Amino acid sequence: MSEHTTEKPLFRVAADVHIAATPAQVYAVVSDLTRSGEWSEECVGGEWVAGEPGTVGAVFRGDNHRAEDVVAWAPVVRGSWSTRSEIVAAEPGVTFSWAVQDSAGRTQDSVWTFDIRAEGSGSRLVHHFRMGRATEGIRGITAQMTAQEKQRFFADWGAKLEKDLAATVERIRNVVEGDFRG
Repeated sequence: MSEHTTEKPLFRVAADVHIAATPAQVYAVVSDLTRSGEWSEECVGGEWVAGEPGTVGAVFRGDNHRAEDVVAWAPVVRGSWSTRSEIVAAEPGVTFSWAVQDSAGRTQDSVWTFDIRAEGSGSRLVHHFRMGRATEGIRGITAQMTAQEKQRFFADWGAKLEKDLAATVERIRNVVEGDFRG
C-alpha cells in the first residue's frame, strides 16, 4: 500500500455514522464479510477461501452485482462478477481493512476500511475507500478513453463511491442495531 506517498490517490472517500452499539458489537458485524450482502451496494455475499476468517492474511471471495445504469456510459463490469480480497488489518473493536487482489492474486492499492471508536453511548463507524494507483480493473476500463473521458470517469465514479459508502453505513447501522437491540 502507498499510504505514505506524496501522490494524490485516484479515489479517497469516506462516510460515517453513529451506531447505538459498542465498538465490539459493530466490529463483530462488519468484520464478517459473508454478511456484506446485507449492506453493500454491490457485494451480495461471498465466502472465505483462505486463512482464518477475519484475520490478517485471510482471503475473501466477494460475489458482486452491478446494475446496467451505474455510470452507464463507461465500460465497467455489469451484472455479476467476483473479486478476491486479502485482509490487511484486523484489530477487534477498532479497525478492519481489506485490499482487492488482481487476477494473479497480488494485493492492489485498493483498500476498503471500517474504523470504529466509542462515541457517547454507542460507536462512530467510519467506512473508507482509498485507491492509490490504478487497479487492473481501472486500467482496463480507462485503456481506450481520451484524457477528457478519463477525467469524466474519475469524477463520475468518485461520486458513485461517495453515494455507495453513505448508503452502506446507513444500512450497517440498521443491521447492527437490529442485531443488538435488547
